[in-house]
Amino acid sequence: MTTAVLFDLDDTLVVEEPAAAAAFLATAHVAARRHVVDPAVLARTARTRARELWRAGPAYAYGEDTIGMSSWEALWCRWEGEGAEVRACREWAAGYRTQAWRIALADHDIVDPALAELLGERFGIERRLRHEVFSDVRPALEDLRRTHALALVTNGASCLQREKLAGSGLAEADFDVVVISGDVGTAKPKPAMFRRALERLAVAAADAVMVGDSLERDVEGAEAAGIRGIWLNRGGTRPPAPNGHTQIATLADLRPAL
Repeated sequence: MTTAVLFDLDDTLVVEEPAAAAAFLATAHVAARRHVVDPAVLARTARTRARELWRAGPAYAYGEDTIGMSSWEALWCRWEGEGAEVRACREWAAGYRTQAWRIALADHDIVDPALAELLGERFGIERRLRHEVFSDVRPALEDLRRTHALALVTNGASCLQREKLAGSGLAEADFDVVVISGDVGTAKPKPAMFRRALERLAVAAADAVMVGDSLERDVEGAEAAGIRGIWLNRGGTRPPAPNGHTQIATLADLRPAL
C-alpha cells in the first residue's frame, strides 16, 4: 500500500527550463536596445556559451556532477552557504555570469564589457521574475496530503531550490520532508537521495512512489532504490516511456496511478 509520495521539483512542480529560456530572451532584449542584434539569436548564443563555460570551469565537478545543477541555474544562484565547495562556486560565479554574456556578445561582433556585466546581473533579475508553479500542483498536493506523507526530492544548490519554492508560492511546510542534493552531497539518480527521504519519513521503499519529469533521474533512480517511479510526461508531448514505466500527463491523474 502506497503511504508516501515523493516529488521532483524542477519542471514537475515548478516551471524551470521555459522560465530560464524566457529569462535569456528578456536579457538579450536589453542588449538589443544598445546594439543591432537579434535577441532570440543572442539568447541562444548566451545559453550555449554559458553551458560551455560551465562544463569547462572549476565549479562543474561539484555543481553538476555532485549536486546536479544546470549551467543556467549556476548563472543566477547566489551560492549561499559555508562549505568549501559552495564558497568556491560563489567566488567563481560572478566572473562566470559576465563572461558568458561577454563571449556571446563577441560572437555577434559586439565588444561592450560594461554591457556584459550588466547582462550578467540582469539575467538573475529576469529569472527571479519568472517563478511559476504548474496549475495542477496545488490541487494535487492538497488532495494527496489528506492520505499520504509527501516529500520533495530535488537536485541543486540548497539556497536556489528553496528560493524556487518560496518564489513559486510553495513552501517547505507543504511537504513532510524536503531533501535537496546540495544538503546531502549527492544527487539523483543515485539511490542515496531517495533513501534519505525514506529514512526521514520512516517509510519502506515498497510503500512509496516517486513522481518526476525525468525518466533517468526520477523514475529509474527511484526504482534503483526500490521505489516505484511514475513518469510525469506533461501533456504527453514526449514518446511513451520504455520498459512499461507508469506514465501520467498531468498531476490530476496521479491519485488513480497510485
